[in-house]
Amino acid sequence: MTKKFGFSDKLGYMFGDFGNDFTFILSSMFLLKFYTDVMGVSAAVVGMMMMIARFLDAFTDVTMGQIADRSASGKRGKFAPWIKRISGPVALSSFLMYASWFANMSMGFKIFWMFFTYLLWGSVFYTAINIPYGSMASAISAEPKDRSALSNWRTIGATLASTVIGVILPLVVYYTDANGNSVLSGTRMSIAALICSIGAVICYMLCYYMTTERVPVQTKNERFSLSGLLSELFHNRALIGIVVSALLFLLAQLSISNMGAYIYPNYFGDVKGLSMATMLGTIITLVLSAFTVRLSERFGKKEISAAGALIGAAALIAAYFVHTKNVYVWLVFYGISYIGMAAFNLVCWAMIADVIDDAEVKTGTRSDGTIYAIYSFARKLGQAGSSGLTGALLSIIGYSTATAFDTKVVDGIYNMTCLVPAIAYVLMALSLYFLYPLSKSKVQENAAVLRAKREK
Repeated sequence: MTKKFGFSDKLGYMFGDFGNDFTFILSSMFLLKFYTDVMGVSAAVVGMMMMIARFLDAFTDVTMGQIADRSASGKRGKFAPWIKRISGPVALSSFLMYASWFANMSMGFKIFWMFFTYLLWGSVFYTAINIPYGSMASAISAEPKDRSALSNWRTIGATLASTVIGVILPLVVYYTDANGNSVLSGTRMSIAALICSIGAVICYMLCYYMTTERVPVQTKNERFSLSGLLSELFHNRALIGIVVSALLFLLAQLSISNMGAYIYPNYFGDVKGLSMATMLGTIITLVLSAFTVRLSERFGKKEISAAGALIGAAALIAAYFVHTKNVYVWLVFYGISYIGMAAFNLVCWAMIADVIDDAEVKTGTRSDGTIYAIYSFARKLGQAGSSGLTGALLSIIGYSTATAFDTKVVDGIYNMTCLVPAIAYVLMALSLYFLYPLSKSKVQENAAVLRAKREK
């Protein structure tokens, strides 16, 4: 007899994203800084690499979604075995991205190594573990309330990883140079990457052994049709809505995250500000997580996400006009903006499960892996967009190791940190309100239809 959904599932699913973000948040917070400041690679080149990788992900994400949908269910379920298989390769490839021992090699070799390891980590192994992990939520429980809880705990896992990386690492991977400036240490960064990779494997194993897949998911055997997939994408309004919203959310979230490595040491001259910002984000997320499931039940996931995005935009626009030099004043604005970030982040994984249910109601078949793969690709486009845009704008304002502390450059850093995510938040709120159709009532209606279908 399969055990009932409970705390073990929520905690285990939390550890899965803890493992994911041991490598993902490390990349989003430090990879651009590592290659510009330690390896001497142009910010524009790093940003271009990240954008190229995301276009490659259009193929690897969908391919992994198809593989997951076509894999047979075993004793541990359909999706969980992939977590065990890929945990080692994804952790190793993440560590190899921070190869500070190659800092004195030729620029051509360093760019080659950067491309090779980043594509191996992000487009191959991270995809191979993240697609099954995300798809697994629909198989753990069919109940919207349980899925909201899983999404909530998944975000808690990501927040804990962000806390470990964002609070502790800035205090140990930077050192003060002869001019009193905070500088990233390549050796310390490599050691930190190794520790994070080990932590990722441990978290993945906890996820594998603590979760249980309960909802039967049939193995897809029909021939793959690219035209059919594109038709599903362009005719599925719910999928389009969540894809556009997620892309804009990631553009906002990661623009702030990427710029954190520049605004605190370069503009404010205070590396500890990065740690304080991360801790503040953790506190806000954990506080909101206590209310998210109840708020979702009362108002709807779509509704609270749109409201949160507008709060985030308003705070960052206000920060732009204040243009403070005081890191503590900035953190007040940042904390308010983070409410918007946390609101969507805590429910977005349940929203994709709602999209999968909506597709089943309309078509009669489930495609958990494929739909999640499309959603994952959209998130990666957001990652690429933020990294590519950040790299391009840093180059436009004249950022380099030689100009890193010039007044004009650091003012440009501040303006970018405010305006880019603020614009993304406004567009995200509009997409949720006008494009994404799964309101609270529609989600409940779909759940009732599928519940009746499975009871026949």
